[in-house]
Amino acid sequence: MKIVVLVKQVPDSGAERNLRADDNTVDRASANNVINEMDEYAIEEALRLQEAHGGEVTVLTMGPDRATESIRKALSMGPDAAVHVLDDALAGTDALGTSKVLAAAISELAPDLVISGAESTDARGQVMPHMLAERLGYAALTGARKLTVEGSQLTVERQTEEGYEVVTAATPAIVSVWDTINEPRYPSFKGIMAAKKKPVATKSLADLGVAADQVGWAGAATTVLSHSKRPARSAGQKVADSGDGGVALVDFLSSEKFV
Repeated sequence: MKIVVLVKQVPDSGAERNLRADDNTVDRASANNVINEMDEYAIEEALRLQEAHGGEVTVLTMGPDRATESIRKALSMGPDAAVHVLDDALAGTDALGTSKVLAAAISELAPDLVISGAESTDARGQVMPHMLAERLGYAALTGARKLTVEGSQLTVERQTEEGYEVVTAATPAIVSVWDTINEPRYPSFKGIMAAKKKPVATKSLADLGVAADQVGWAGAATTVLSHSKRPARSAGQKVADSGDGGVALVDFLSSEKFV
C-alpha cells in the first residue's frame, strides 16, 4: 500500500500567536514552529498500516525553507521519504490554492491512501481533506477515530458529537483523523539519525504544472482585511446576598436570558 501523509508546520499552539501588521497573516517567522499536532496522529496511523500491510509511507509538506525541520521530525518517526513543495510564489496562498498545489503533488505520487489530521491548529478550517477529495476524485472519509483496511476496502468510525458513524469506501481515498485514533510514537535516537539520510524531494510550482498566478496573493480567493487583539476580560457582576440574594440571582440570570 502506498500512503501519503500530509504534514503542516504551524506555530506552537501552546505559545502566543500573532498576526503580522503588514499583511494580516500569521507571524510564523517569530513563532516556535512545530508539526501540526493532528498530523502526528496521521503519521502514526500510516506507520501502523504499513506495519500491518506493507508498502511505503511518504510525507508531503507545502511550506517555506524552515518547514524542513518538521519534515525531518516527521521522518524520524518512521516514514520512508518526503516531498517538500517549496516556492517563493506560494506566500499568501489560501486554502483553495493550497488544495490545488497539494492535489498536483498527490497526483504525481499516485497513492492508494492519503491521511491527514482532521484540522490544523493555525486555521482550524477542517476543509483541506474535502477540497483534495473533490480535486482528485477520491473518496473522503473524514474525522476518523478508527481506520480498518481490508484489501482495497477502507472502513472508518467517523467521530461525531453523538457517537460515531461507520463509513466505507474503496481506494484511492483520503482519510482525516482525530487524536482519538491512536497514540503517536516518540522518535528514537536511531530514527532521528536515520531521518537525516532519508530522501526529501523538493518540488516547485513549475515542477507540478501550477501557474504562479493561481496561488499566492494573486490567486487567493480570501483575504484578511484587518485584525485586532481580543479585548481583555471584564470583571463579572457580583450579586450580594442581603437576604434577597436568591431573587437577585434569578433576576440577573433572567436579564441574561439564561432562565
